[in-house]
Amino acid sequence: MKANIQYFSEDWKVLSRFFPKGWKMQAKTLGALIRQRSINSANKLLQLLLIHLADGFSLRETVAIAKRGNIADISDVALLKRLKSSSEWFRWMSLELLKRKGIDMKIPRWLSGYNVKSIDASVITEPGSTGTDWRLHYSIYLFGLQCDQFIITQPNVGESFLNFKVEQGDLFIGDRAYGRFKSLKYVKDNGGDFIVRFKNKAFSLYCDNEEFKVVEELKGLKVGQIREWPLIASTSEGTELNLRLCAIKKNKKAAEAAIKKVKKVASKKQKTIDPETLELHKYIIILTSLKQEISAKLISELYRCRWQVEIAFKRLKSIMGLGGHLPKTDVQSCRAWLHGKMFLALLAQTIVDEGRLFSPWGYPLS
Repeated sequence: MKANIQYFSEDWKVLSRFFPKGWKMQAKTLGALIRQRSINSANKLLQLLLIHLADGFSLRETVAIAKRGNIADISDVALLKRLKSSSEWFRWMSLELLKRKGIDMKIPRWLSGYNVKSIDASVITEPGSTGTDWRLHYSIYLFGLQCDQFIITQPNVGESFLNFKVEQGDLFIGDRAYGRFKSLKYVKDNGGDFIVRFKNKAFSLYCDNEEFKVVEELKGLKVGQIREWPLIASTSEGTELNLRLCAIKKNKKAAEAAIKKVKKVASKKQKTIDPETLELHKYIIILTSLKQEISAKLISELYRCRWQVEIAFKRLKSIMGLGGHLPKTDVQSCRAWLHGKMFLALLAQTIVDEGRLFSPWGYPLS
């Protein structure tokens, strides 16, 4: 046991090199370490929370492991309280890790007046033979990484903006799954705006009373060139929605990678892909309801910024899993759980980025 503790201590010293500067002080400042009974340091608190969040152990399993490893002797109820109080601490550390990557999460002036929210969802399978599948739908303020809304449903409830409350000034950003007509119109009808990836054949598009043929229009684009078209989206019932289509052509390498990926997914699902869909993967195509004064370039940059945040979370979902006994009734603990998972995702990405720069010792110097 002494040897194991020694190795754990050495590993923790290496891992903590990747934490943002001032993380211990912020634990007290942001209310995560106000009470120091049983847990008297930021080191012990974070070790305890990472056992629960990263390793997928339940609260009871976590406190049992912590006691055996001489980290802390507390109850599972006390650990849940610690998790709740650490929500803002996790959020602060996530923002600091993004700054280290050169991503400034301050809202730009041209977005003043908008509440920019990144919308996504994930199916979560809890660990164990009796683990249950859930779909977690969440909304995060893009500039600030603060969890705004979330709902937990059965996995058959699809991804849609309809799952969220829309307020005046909200700007919802989502991927292709959110690009259905009913979902987009719901946002506009409730005083919001949207930016979504284009979903082919989800509805009809018209320009000057003629059908807009996306593939034909895009073929004239050069690599890196951005264009936009004011369009009208329409359904078979005759309902209409004004929007803009913004597109940029990928370089050859990026286009080939995107096509290879979609072919691989289709092969697993034993589906065929029509040539038009493959052609569209050579472009980044975005639909938006934002006013004409906001350029296609700014809209594309905003979507790219959103993706920098989401890619870390998606990596956590696909590689590390999002199990770990998701809180399903307590709002505060679920929010803290999400903030903690975001920190884990960005920490993992930071370590991966560091690993790309070869060093014989394998970790950053002080």
